[in-house]
Amino acid sequence: MHDLVIENATLIDGLGTPARPGSLAVKDGRITALGDEVGSGRERIDAQGLALAPGIIDLHTHYDAQLTWDRFATPSVALGVTSVVIGNCGFTIAPCREADRDQTLRNLTHVEGMPLEALQAGVDWDFETYPEYLRLLERKGTVPNVASFVGHSSVRTYVLGKDASRRSATPAEVAQMKTLVKDALSAGAVGFSTSTLEQHNGENGIPMPSRLADEHEMLELTGALGEAGRGVFMLTKGMTTTVPWLEKIAEHNGRPVMIAAMFVDPNDPQRVFDEFEQISAARGRNLELWGHVSCFPLGMEFTLRHPYPLEALLAWRPAIEAEGSEDYQRVLGDPAFRRAVKAEARARTVPNRFSYHSLEHMTVMSVQQPRHQFLVGRNVAEQARAEGKDPFDWFLDFGLDGELDAMVDCKLFNTDEDAMRGLIRHPYSQVTLSDAGAHLAFLCDAGFGLHLFGHWARERGDLTLEQAVQTVTSRPADLYRIRDRGRLVAGAWADLILFDPATVGRGPKCRVWDLPGGASRVDTAAVGLHGVWVNGVRAVDRTGPVADCGRPGKLLREFAI
Repeated sequence: MHDLVIENATLIDGLGTPARPGSLAVKDGRITALGDEVGSGRERIDAQGLALAPGIIDLHTHYDAQLTWDRFATPSVALGVTSVVIGNCGFTIAPCREADRDQTLRNLTHVEGMPLEALQAGVDWDFETYPEYLRLLERKGTVPNVASFVGHSSVRTYVLGKDASRRSATPAEVAQMKTLVKDALSAGAVGFSTSTLEQHNGENGIPMPSRLADEHEMLELTGALGEAGRGVFMLTKGMTTTVPWLEKIAEHNGRPVMIAAMFVDPNDPQRVFDEFEQISAARGRNLELWGHVSCFPLGMEFTLRHPYPLEALLAWRPAIEAEGSEDYQRVLGDPAFRRAVKAEARARTVPNRFSYHSLEHMTVMSVQQPRHQFLVGRNVAEQARAEGKDPFDWFLDFGLDGELDAMVDCKLFNTDEDAMRGLIRHPYSQVTLSDAGAHLAFLCDAGFGLHLFGHWARERGDLTLEQAVQTVTSRPADLYRIRDRGRLVAGAWADLILFDPATVGRGPKCRVWDLPGGASRVDTAAVGLHGVWVNGVRAVDRTGPVADCGRPGKLLREFAI
């Protein structure tokens, strides 16, 4: 007898084949049968024609710290995600010496928008090395399945200490780092991750350690993957990290290269498509490069007290260095500082920067001063024009007029959905980039899979539902060599979601206060999601997470070649 039978479902297998009516059976955490008749089960669920599909696999999360206190990886599981990949961009918490813990958390607070008080209150530091961190996760247990990158910045800090963000590594130090990467791969890391993005700075504008790596270091550390014969390389690239250079990495180590984050830049909308042409050319030379894309406009809620998106501007650096000090407001008001910021924001030749176009998509969400209440809901650029001001000057003057903590919402990239369609449908793109677990005060894109089903498949028709499901299930599993997941086939693990195709999506944003110490985050609810199972255990029902579901997730340590 099966443990579970879900009958009268519309089966979407995750492999792109047409949906079909049928039933599915589960025993010992795996799918045991599919078809019209699958036999009896200890538990039977009538799906009433709803879609039954594999659980969503989220390749780009930052739950490394949160999972030490939150088994659910909130809010991902409640949004249909059954497997998460952590450690992206090289921003991990392992390995980490006791002396480096405080700086590691402070850097995460800045670069990934994580509340410092929540991290200090919540992180369980019962580890030092990367293998010890994996054992901690396994011992604590999680609701979703978890695969983990070993992160460049943590490895660099472990070897170089405070010099990790100051200088290049010596050959001997590179050799030590390479040993740590190999040890992590042996312990079960899914691969090695890093970042060269200029916006990735830690506290007080100090570059994240990975940004100090030279070419020798990058070739050696990524070369560890080739020597091990397994693992993927994930990089969030900056301006100087070109696709041809990443092709060189792939040729050197023979392993898959995952390139984040590829958006339609309104200042140069053709650039991302040119980069995908370079990826296609590399694929023609049998080198496996993939571009990671989002199915959302990249938008954030933020304040001028900590304006993360503006830190993309090189000219903003004086403000980064002054942030939190009495000098900060003087910098924001300095005419020379403003001239430099505005000049860079006008330069269309500079990619991935905050621009005047960004201000056209910025809205005031809340204010601190009652006299400014009339501005709530208004567009910043339109308001500036109405007052005869430059939009940057208006925004900075607004902040200095008692509104450093006023909340604004800004759409930065992917503002043209017709252009986004070309990214989402590209044969060498992968829809991901939720950033779940990071930027908690700014955004919540953990529901990217449900949005893909509802908006892009049902509402726009740019994908069939079967294609949309495949995009976030079997395809990411295959890219990351995750065995027996992301598909409804006999023998696969029973990671499942049950949803209504007519209503599926994500709900409106709201703010909740459920982090350690009472810190807040942005949240979105699932719409049309009726159930989530991880390894055959129901973790979510129609009302939300099942509190007594236990810890059914598995730490993923073994991957296909």
